[in-house]
Amino acid sequence: MEIPENNNKGSKQPTPGGGFNSYWIYGIIFLIFIGVNLFFMVNPAQQPISFNKFESMAAAGDIEKVEVVNNKIANIYLKEQAFSKEAYKDAERPGLIGKPSYTFNIGPAENFADKVDKMNERIPSKVDLVYQEKQNWMNTILGLVLPLALIVFVWMYIMRKMGGGNAGPGAQIFNIGKSKAMLFEKDQNTHITFADVAGLEEAKEEVMEVVDFLKNPKKYTALGGKIPKGVLLVGPPGTGKTLLAKAVAGEAAVPFFTISGSDFVEMFVGVGASRVRDLFRQAREKAPCIVFIDEIDAVGRARGKSLIQGGNDERENTLNQLLVEMDGFSSDKGVILMAATNRPDILDNALLRPGRFDRQISIDLPDLVGREQIFKVHLKKLKLSPSVTPKELAEMTPGFAGADIANICNEAALVAARRNKTAIDIDDFNYALDRVIGGLEKKNKIIAPEEKEIIAYHEAGHAICGWYLRHASPLVKVTIVPRGVGTLGYAQYLPKEEYITRTEALLDRICMTMGGRAAEKIIFDKISTGAQSDLDQVTKIAYSMVSTFGMNKRVGNVSFYGMSQENFSRPFSEETAKLMDEEVRELIDEQYKRAQQLLTDKHHELDILAGELLKKELLLKSDVERLIGPSPFHFDKHAEPIPHSGQHVSDEKPTEEEKKLEN
Repeated sequence: MEIPENNNKGSKQPTPGGGFNSYWIYGIIFLIFIGVNLFFMVNPAQQPISFNKFESMAAAGDIEKVEVVNNKIANIYLKEQAFSKEAYKDAERPGLIGKPSYTFNIGPAENFADKVDKMNERIPSKVDLVYQEKQNWMNTILGLVLPLALIVFVWMYIMRKMGGGNAGPGAQIFNIGKSKAMLFEKDQNTHITFADVAGLEEAKEEVMEVVDFLKNPKKYTALGGKIPKGVLLVGPPGTGKTLLAKAVAGEAAVPFFTISGSDFVEMFVGVGASRVRDLFRQAREKAPCIVFIDEIDAVGRARGKSLIQGGNDERENTLNQLLVEMDGFSSDKGVILMAATNRPDILDNALLRPGRFDRQISIDLPDLVGREQIFKVHLKKLKLSPSVTPKELAEMTPGFAGADIANICNEAALVAARRNKTAIDIDDFNYALDRVIGGLEKKNKIIAPEEKEIIAYHEAGHAICGWYLRHASPLVKVTIVPRGVGTLGYAQYLPKEEYITRTEALLDRICMTMGGRAAEKIIFDKISTGAQSDLDQVTKIAYSMVSTFGMNKRVGNVSFYGMSQENFSRPFSEETAKLMDEEVRELIDEQYKRAQQLLTDKHHELDILAGELLKKELLLKSDVERLIGPSPFHFDKHAEPIPHSGQHVSDEKPTEEEKKLEN
């Protein structure tokens, strides 16, 4: 649910039926100019004639006068009695403005004068020429005014569009330095409260305390305490940071400003800093209030770490102004700044110090209890089958954020609707989970039988390794149904709820991931490109173990992750890099051989699973238990871990099963 836009009661509503538009005035003025120009034209060119006709008119004595205008045009005016003749029935009468009856171009003025003089020698009535210089002022005015008017019209039109909506002409160009923050007054309902935020109990307590600061400030100031200036919400994407801020807007009985960090960024110099000043000016006027900046990393990135100039300088100026404003308003005014980001490591240190963001609230991925609460919130709106329980769904989705859970619930409802069901059952949620994890099922993809057999043994290799390894995640299902982009099959596991990972678990994870390629090598004595994703995963895990977690004896207890992030370069020598590469290759090779040994010992079980996959294409955990028996470790909480090569786990003698799996 999104926060509704602020409906300003004082804003103008559109006139019903399309009211008077100011552009009509410009159109009327333009038409008047055109009409006047046409009406008062100096050169109407009513009836053009030739010089011979002119000479015959002069010989008949019908010409009253001849005006030569600007040495270019001759205007002929007839006598009044001449209009009664049949020859002049098409002639223009002078009228009120004295229009000429005929006109023609004279060519060179000297030649025309000579021709008229010779004509006067041949005819009894002489024709005198009157020379005049006339200026068409209307053409001159229109030539100057019309281009200027056109430019002004286009400029006003563009500025009105930039201003948008009810803004006046050019509103945006003059208001570009104004803040774009939306204001929610205390009497406006945002429809989201803390009851809609599940799985974030600790974060809600911190934020609710901030809201209580603003509602009852004397409760804290009476003891000498100060209201915190800033609260930073930190967490991975989709964990509910923005949702928590919306709940604050719904719960707080104070004005709430909300704006995105990217709204401060503009192509014009100084605009970002101006918008920051305007935002805090409005906040002081509305104090006590809350200002929320979403994705603050867009403007709060650490200064001086980028070599790119220009836009980077403008962003730093905006950040400097933000730092100044946070120091500028005192805490007793009741203005609290809230911000959210999923990249706290790139924020400027000056922004994170006490006195600016006094509190940093970490919003992590929800645990089992948190996921169950989130499912309860989203399942309220769905029509469910009695077999669906929030606890079961929470157990199926480890590592999922709140946004992922909302997506699965919506996808399950769509699946049930496509299947024409009256209620959503657990099969719909399983299908939705498969679609979110693996992608859209491609039933029509045609796979050759030999390729399908390779895929079946590849996925069966993953399943066998995960089934018989102590620290591997429990298997949920294995399938060879193509899904997504380039996914020809996959084995799904249920990761454990744990916050630290031991070396044995990472080694088992690598061994399990290499089980697909190991199975291809054992069965077909060949390898394929189907292990590309597996190799990518194990390479990342192995390099993390060696270079980040200090899990290698030769490299030692060192971690280069933080130094690499800060310096953007390798903080180790070439010899160390070579050593790390050697250790990573050796580690992966050891687990690959271990997977081969395990699959060789379990060759019979591997054939059973692969054959069943070729028949059914999908095997659940219950099917695997029926085919090859229960896992010796995943359902025995007191089972001892499998010793790895060179590792001593227990003083007790290993069991026969452990001896078979040991390598």
